Amino acid sequence: MKNLTNSNRRAFIKTSAVGLAYAGLNQSSVVHASSKQNPIRLGGPVHEKYNSPAEWVAAVKRLGFSAAYCPIDHQQSNDVVKAYADAARKADIIIAEVGAWSNPIDPDDAKRKAALEKCKNQLALADRIGARCCVNITGSVGEKWDGHHPDNLTQDTFDLIVETTRNIIDAVKPTRSFYTLETMPWAYPDSADSYLRLVKAIDRKQCAAHLDPVNIVSSPQLYYTNGAMIRECFQKLGPFLKSCHAKDIILQQQLTVHLDEIRPGLGNLNYKVFLQELTKLKDIPLMLEHLSTAQEYKLAADHIRSVALNAGMEIKE
Repeated sequence: MKNLTNSNRRAFIKTSAVGLAYAGLNQSSVVHASSKQNPIRLGGPVHEKYNSPAEWVAAVKRLGFSAAYCPIDHQQSNDVVKAYADAARKADIIIAEVGAWSNPIDPDDAKRKAALEKCKNQLALADRIGARCCVNITGSVGEKWDGHHPDNLTQDTFDLIVETTRNIIDAVKPTRSFYTLETMPWAYPDSADSYLRLVKAIDRKQCAAHLDPVNIVSSPQLYYTNGAMIRECFQKLGPFLKSCHAKDIILQQQLTVHLDEIRPGLGNLNYKVFLQELTKLKDIPLMLEHLSTAQEYKLAADHIRSVALNAGMEIKE
């Protein structure tokens, strides 16, 4: 270095900086480097009754959705599954998720076996119908299937989750869909970093990521800075992401920390950042959930559409 001229030194520094920056890029960074905005795929439950793929498509379209939950269960024949898959494709509707809600790490042997069977059946359905993912939580080693327990966030439970998830994926051998683990406040994955650690440890091509940012807003610090947390999740999980959930959260004025899930638009989740990050990825569904009535879902969808419109983003219908 001491023999370089000033001009050569400046050129060397500039070239080295570019090289180091490029070397530091990972797949997620590359995804976010593009300035192109993709339309947002909003979806949610269909409350209307339907008896055919055509009726289901019409109901989804009336809601203004371009993504939907799986409309049938795993007991349907291959012909019925194919009919719904074809109808969705022709109508440009993404089948976002097949839920496998259960506790495959339940300490009770009978409950654990039943949960594992459900996970395998639902993952197989997701693969048959071409859903983006089959989603479940990792579960709990306590009595409540989705509850907190002192052993949930331990290395032993982490290892159990890895073994269990491999078991599910290896038994089904999906080729089109992915098994994903929803983020939770008191169970793995509880952050972007723990999610990456899990995906790496599971080491299966068809293991991917699902993001529900509300579920990991677990403190006042995260509550008031959730926009930065959302950006971090997309930066780290973007290459693995298959679907997202749309909810909201509010910190109550009480003497102890009390966070409540609430309808989108009534809480503090930074939806502008959430939607901006979604537009950087292509066709990642944003699915409304956990509301009681069709009217509540309409109000939630209206809020998300309003945020998108005001920020110059497109909601695909």
